[in-house]
Order: sequence, then C-alpha cells, then structure tokens
Amino acid sequence: MSHDQNRISHEIEIRQASRNHLGQLVPLFDAYRQFYQQGSDETTAQRFLTERLERGDSVIFLACRGQEPVGFAQLYPSFSSVAMRRLWVLNDLFVKPDFRRQRIGERLIEQAIHFARSTGACRLVLATGVENLAAQRLYAKLGWVEEDAFLQFKYAL
Repeated sequence: MSHDQNRISHEIEIRQASRNHLGQLVPLFDAYRQFYQQGSDETTAQRFLTERLERGDSVIFLACRGQEPVGFAQLYPSFSSVAMRRLWVLNDLFVKPDFRRQRIGERLIEQAIHFARSTGACRLVLATGVENLAAQRLYAKLGWVEEDAFLQFKYAL
C-alpha cells in the first residue's frame, strides 16, 4: 500500500450509525443495491434502513472521511441453536468505488469482528456473489474460511 493510501485509511472514521446518519447512509445503501443490479430507490431505501435501526434489526457501521460517507457494513443478528449463542450475519459491505483499495473495507470488517466479539457471539458469517472475486480475496486475507460443511439452500417467496 502506498503512503497516500495508508494516510487516507487513517483519515477514515468508523462509527456505529443511528437514525441521525440516514442522510449519509441512504445514498451508500442505494449504490450498494445498484452494484447488485437493483434499480435506484432512495425512498424505499430510507424506509428500509429507518425500520432496521428503529427496531434494532441491524447494526450498521458507517465509514466517513471527514463528513463524506465512503462505506458501510450492515450486520443482522441471528442465533446458533447448536452453540446456543448469538451469531451475526455480515449481510452488506460497500465502499464507494473511488475509495476502494484503501483498507476501508478491511477496517469495516475489523469493526464488525470486534463488535461480534463484544456481544459474545460464537461467529460471524457472510455470503458474497460467486463473481465478486475482489471481496473473496479480501475475506480470505482477513482469515475468513469458506464454508464447506453445509450446503446453503434458498426458497424464493
């Protein structure tokens, strides 16, 4: 990493988001959804994020450089019946394209790991697109292990 990339990484502040941060979160969340081929819909994105935060359905970490929002990670709570403990699903991770390769995604993941540990969780899980090789490389670099003990199925409603 270059000196400039390292400096930029250190200028980034990561904070747990609240309703007060919706104005910063909504455009990032909308861009994240567009990355996954969804149409832009900031009105519904605002409603969705407001509900998650008000109901305590998720925890969102927001990365900012100064006042500029540059990335976020969203975790959803779940539980392991076998371990009889909480686990967290790292469902969303997004960094603006101009800020990628500056360790911001790495720092968001590190914050998610720290948070999961602080809540006594037994593990943190995630899924990513099979074509998202950059994300897969990042997860492997940070010690994530590809699940090979279980197959994942879905039932679309």
